[in-house]
Amino acid sequence: MSKIAFIFPGQGSQAVGMGESFLSDETSRSFFDRADEALSVNLSELMLEGPQENLTLTYHAQPALLTVSAMITERLNRAGIVPDYTAGHSLGEYSALVASGVLPFEEAVSIVHKRGLFMNEAVPAGEGTMAAILGMDSEALEKVTNEVTDTDGVVQLANLNCPGQIVISGTKAGVEKACAVAKERGAKRAIPLDVSGPFHSELMRPASQDLSKVLSQIYLKDAEIPVITNVAAKSETHATQFQDLLVRQLYSPVLWEQSVREMIDLGVTVFVEVGPGKVLSGLVKKIDRSVKTLPVYDLESFEKAVEELGK
Repeated sequence: MSKIAFIFPGQGSQAVGMGESFLSDETSRSFFDRADEALSVNLSELMLEGPQENLTLTYHAQPALLTVSAMITERLNRAGIVPDYTAGHSLGEYSALVASGVLPFEEAVSIVHKRGLFMNEAVPAGEGTMAAILGMDSEALEKVTNEVTDTDGVVQLANLNCPGQIVISGTKAGVEKACAVAKERGAKRAIPLDVSGPFHSELMRPASQDLSKVLSQIYLKDAEIPVITNVAAKSETHATQFQDLLVRQLYSPVLWEQSVREMIDLGVTVFVEVGPGKVLSGLVKKIDRSVKTLPVYDLESFEKAVEELGK
């Protein structure tokens, strides 16, 4: 029997107006109100009216994306669609934990807001960055990043997204040098990313220590639905494991390709992308074209997915 996974986007998918088409429904609207209350910030106004540059700030984008993903998850559940597995890309892992019953929504919103602040403060602006390397395998690229780290500055693999698309992260000097060496050794392209810091690199260790203190005060439940985690790319349900995995996630690579392959091995044939955009759906298709992807980001795509899954 085929299985369904809910997958949740991370930072970069935020856009002014996201989730707006769901707000005529009172329960859906309550997610925006609950996020405002949890943060004592008018996040909903920023989500609906912008400006985009304020919404894109790490500590706004993270709770905003989680709010929309949690809202759409509830709407799908209400329509009788419940996943067999959940997974999220970076920040999206918190949306997966909410969907799987590990964290209550309000608590998760508060945690990711703080996570965003910690990430923002970990490295002074302009000192760290990220870049996407296209057309190079992870083994060859890791050899490049290790060499550059020894000579020019910290740089490492950050997101293993799909075959031929890997994001690297580190100091500005390290990333720039690694881009140049990667191209010399056969990479098709090296694209600098417009990000505010070197996420998923060793430079995020200070943020991980702050996050660890916050998480140590939170009661996590065992997952009702198994979560495929970024750090291990394996199914996890035990509450005791999630705290450590979330802390390590800040400075470890996101094993997205491996996570998708693990879900396919577990019998998943339908991936429902829950939240703004279609980035993860595109990555899944590059990993395995035989599976079905259903991005759900507005009322129209929600109705289409419900109809498709009801067949």
